[in-house]
Amino acid sequence: MTVCIDQNDHLVTITIDREQKLNALDYPTIDALLAAFDRIDSDDSVRAVILTGAGRRAFSAGADIPSLAGSIAGGAERALREIVRRGHGLTRRIEEFPKPVIVAVNGLAYGGGCEITEAAPLAIAAEHATFAKPEITLGFPPPFGGSQRLPRHVGRKRGLEMILTGDPIPATRAAEIGLVNAVVPADELLDAARDLAARIVRHAPTAVAACLRSVTRGINLPIDEGLAVEAACFAATVPTEGVRNGLRRFLDRSAASG
Repeated sequence: MTVCIDQNDHLVTITIDREQKLNALDYPTIDALLAAFDRIDSDDSVRAVILTGAGRRAFSAGADIPSLAGSIAGGAERALREIVRRGHGLTRRIEEFPKPVIVAVNGLAYGGGCEITEAAPLAIAAEHATFAKPEITLGFPPPFGGSQRLPRHVGRKRGLEMILTGDPIPATRAAEIGLVNAVVPADELLDAARDLAARIVRHAPTAVAACLRSVTRGINLPIDEGLAVEAACFAATVPTEGVRNGLRRFLDRSAASG
C-alpha cells in the first residue's frame, strides 16, 4: 500500500506512503490516489480531505524518475499516455473535487508534489517545507499542469522564475506568493489543517461545494463568463436545506436581538 486512508468523523486524511522514496509518485501511487478520491467523492459522510506525505522529509518529491524514464524511452505517444494524461488526471481531480482538499506539506514538494499543491484549493506548509519545479533540469517542462496553474496563481514572472531556474523556495516565500495559505511549526501541521477543515465543514455541504465550483470554474474566465458561473452556482443552492437553515438561523437571531 502506497496510499493510506484514515477517516475521523467527517474528515479523511490521505497519506502518500513511500517515505523511503521521498513519497515519489510512481504510477501505482497516482492510480491509488485517484481511486481514493473516487471513493471519498461517493461517501456523503466525508466533508473534507487532508492530503499529506509520510514522514517529515517530503510531501512528495514528484514523479518517480525510473517510471518516468521508462515511459519517455518508449516515445512521445507512450510518454503522453503514461505521464501527462495520468498527471493531468490527478491534478484536475484534486482541483475540481467537490469537497475541500487541504494539502499539508510536511517537507519538500518538488515537481509533481508542487503541482498537487498548486491544484489543491488550500494548503498549509511546515516551516521546513520547500517547493521547487526541477523538471527543467531533466530537459522538459512540468507535465502535471504546473506550467499553467503556477503562473495563474502566483503571477507570470514569479511562476517563470521557479519553472525556468528549477531552484527551490522556502515555505515562507511560498506563503508570500500565495502558493500556500499558512506556514506553521512541523509539529502543528496536521492540527492546523484539521482546524482549517473544521472551520469549513461547519457550513452547509451544498454551500461549500458551490463555493468551490464557482471559484474553480470561474477563476480563469473573463469576468462576464465568471459572473455567469457564479450566478449558476448561486441558483443551484437556492432550493437547498442549507439555505433554508442558514436564513432561518439569521432571522431567528435578528428577532431575538430586536
